[in-house]
Amino acid sequence: MQRKHILQFICLSLLVAMSSAPKAATEEITVLLDWFINPDHAPLIVAEQEDLFENAGLRVNLVEPADPSLPPKLAAAKKADLAISYQPSLMVDLNNSLPLMRVGTIVNRPLNSLVVLADSDIHSVKDLKGKTVGFSVGGFEDAVLGAMLETHGLTLDDVELVNVNFALSPSLYAGQVDAVIGAFRNFELNQMDIDGRPGRAFYPEEHGIPTYEELIFVTHPDYAGTAKIERFLDVIDKASQLILQSPDAMYRSFVSYRPNDLDNELNRRAWRDTLPKLARETRQTDVDQWERFSQFMTQRGLIRNPPPTKTYLFQSGAQ
Repeated sequence: MQRKHILQFICLSLLVAMSSAPKAATEEITVLLDWFINPDHAPLIVAEQEDLFENAGLRVNLVEPADPSLPPKLAAAKKADLAISYQPSLMVDLNNSLPLMRVGTIVNRPLNSLVVLADSDIHSVKDLKGKTVGFSVGGFEDAVLGAMLETHGLTLDDVELVNVNFALSPSLYAGQVDAVIGAFRNFELNQMDIDGRPGRAFYPEEHGIPTYEELIFVTHPDYAGTAKIERFLDVIDKASQLILQSPDAMYRSFVSYRPNDLDNELNRRAWRDTLPKLARETRQTDVDQWERFSQFMTQRGLIRNPPPTKTYLFQSGAQ
């Protein structure tokens, strides 16, 4: 066989071998969301739409919960690989002996706020004396309100608490309450402005509450540090960088996931207000901040005997 033909034969053999070689298996990950899809979930949706998960050999199933309280419990029971939760909720779950670890962060600053109508006579937290305050979920929200009031010489006895379920802004519009606690500043404030009933917000971290991470990834301790989850977190970092580098283009990518539901004025505004609060590196966290917040929740009677941070803050070492 001539040398030319030998080379052609070798090249052809290599091509055949490469085409018949088995591809790396795609691994599935189930992620339970905390609520319906919105700009808080921007890195996950962009990663899906930009094929970042697929390129990393992952097939990610994003599940919107019927009951927002269930995702961490299902993750603790190993019914899902990951769940989206909140730092305050994780502390309560740990206090209730649920086996969970925080492995990443999506939104690393508080979104919770105390909101009143902009045209109300409440210009300071101290003006809440004798007023009614609506809330959705008892426990953490009234503890936050109580701490905020105390920085202005008031207590919870100085206000009337009203459970408005999840009708926060409607209860303000209707005059059912004078203020609401638990309104997300990137959503409720924008919705109120769109509705022509603008609001005024007071932020907990400016009134005696330690800062905390709003949206986090939690998993069962047995799953923390597994190659599959580490690969997932790498993709979330890439998606976050894409969003921060090209926010307008990535907004279009985000809404393409479900155009009829997502492409609206509220999400456009929420996207703008959420991006500055996105974690640049999902694994990165401030251990001292977690300890300060744990102390706050202990002092307010929300948890007892908080565990050491090393038992629930997974340190992967991958940066």
